[in-house]
Amino acid sequence: MTNTPKGIRLHIGLFGRRNVGKSSLLNALTRQYVSIVSEVAGTTTDPVEKPMELLPVGPVLFIDTAGIDDVGALGEMRIRRTREVFDRTDVGIIVCESGVWGEFEEMILNELTGRSVPALVVFNKVDRAQPQAAVRDALQARRVPFVQTVAAKGDGVLDLRQALINAAPEAFINTPSILGDLVPAGELVVLVVPIDMEAPKGRLILPQVQSIRDTLDNDAYCMVVKERELRDALGRLNRPPALVVTDSQAFLKVAADTPNTVPLTSFSILFARYKGDLAEFTRGALAIEQLRPGDRVLIAESCSHHPIGEDIGRVKIPRWLTQYVGGKLEITHVQGHDFPADLASCRLVVHCGACMTNRREVLTRILRCREARVPVTNYGMAIAYSLGIFERALSMFPAAMDVFRQHRSARG
Repeated sequence: MTNTPKGIRLHIGLFGRRNVGKSSLLNALTRQYVSIVSEVAGTTTDPVEKPMELLPVGPVLFIDTAGIDDVGALGEMRIRRTREVFDRTDVGIIVCESGVWGEFEEMILNELTGRSVPALVVFNKVDRAQPQAAVRDALQARRVPFVQTVAAKGDGVLDLRQALINAAPEAFINTPSILGDLVPAGELVVLVVPIDMEAPKGRLILPQVQSIRDTLDNDAYCMVVKERELRDALGRLNRPPALVVTDSQAFLKVAADTPNTVPLTSFSILFARYKGDLAEFTRGALAIEQLRPGDRVLIAESCSHHPIGEDIGRVKIPRWLTQYVGGKLEITHVQGHDFPADLASCRLVVHCGACMTNRREVLTRILRCREARVPVTNYGMAIAYSLGIFERALSMFPAAMDVFRQHRSARG
C-alpha cells in the first residue's frame, strides 16, 4: 500500500503553532517515529509526509507542517511552505495546546473552511489543561468536530482516527472512475501507449497503469498497443471497441487510424475529468483561439522530471501552440508544488495531467486562475484543440460538449 501513488491518497494536513505536539500526534497516528519530537520550538522545518492505510478510507498521506507562528526570515520561508500545503489538503487537523486558542488557530480554521476543506480540532496535552468551554461551544456551533489527546502517551488517538474517517470526503470512500462509465462491463477499450525516449524503462507511466486497473475494476477488458500497431490491431477484432484512449502526443496518428464511429479520447483528457474540472478545462482550451504572438503562457507540471528529447511540456506543446497562433509565444514553466501567486500577466495556463498530485491541488489552481480571470486547460485538451480534433476527443463527455456548443453558438 505504501506504493500507492500520492496523487490518489487522501491528503491530511496537520497545522498549528510551534511545539503544540503536531509531530507527536503524527507519530502516534502512524505508530512510527516519523517526525522528530523535541521540546525546542520549531523543530519541524519543512513539511514531513507519511503515507499509510486508514481503513475504510484507504491510502492516505499525512503532512506534518512547520509551526504557522514561526518567526524570523527563515520562519517566513517555513510559513510559506506550510501555506502551500493548504492547496493540497483534503482534511485539515488543527492542533492546539489544550487551553490555548487564539488568532492563529482561528486563521487556520478560516483558511480551511474558506476552501470548503473538512477541518477538525485536536486539543492536545489535556493532562496539563482542559479546553475552554467557550471555544468548545463555538466549534460545536460551527459544526467543527474536536477531540482531546495526550499525543505523547497515545491517549485519544483512536478517537482522532474515527474523527478522520468521519471527515473524509465521500469521493474517497466511493472513488470516482477514470473510464468505467465510458466502457460497459464486458466491453473492450484499446489503450494506445507510445514507447519513446521519455517512457520509463521497463514500465508504463502512471495514467496508463491506473486506466488499466480502472478498466479491470469495472469488469471490462483492455488491449494495449503502440500507435504503429493500432490499425492492424483494430482490423483483427470481430467487433469495434467501446473506446480508444491514446497518449495525447499520438493524437493525430491515432485519430487517422481509428474509425470515426469509434469514440476516441486521451489519457490526459480522462485525467482532466478525474483530477480537475473538465468543463473549466474545456473553456480554457477554447481560449487558445484568442492567443496572439507575444502572449505569455504558463505550463505547470506536477512532477519534477528531467526533460529529454521531445518533451511534451517543454517542446511539443509550445511548438503546437506556436504553430496554431502563427507566432512566438512567451512560455514559462513551473514544476512540483510551485505555482505563481500572481497570474495577471498570463493569457493561458496549461496544466499537466496531474497524475502525481491530488485533485484538491488541481482544483485550487483552477480557482486561482478563475479569480485572476485567466483561462486554464490541461495538456490533452490543449493538444486536441491545437491539432483540430477537439470535438471528437470530447464527444463522449456531455458537460464538455455543452460548453463547446455554447461557445460555437455564441460565435455564430
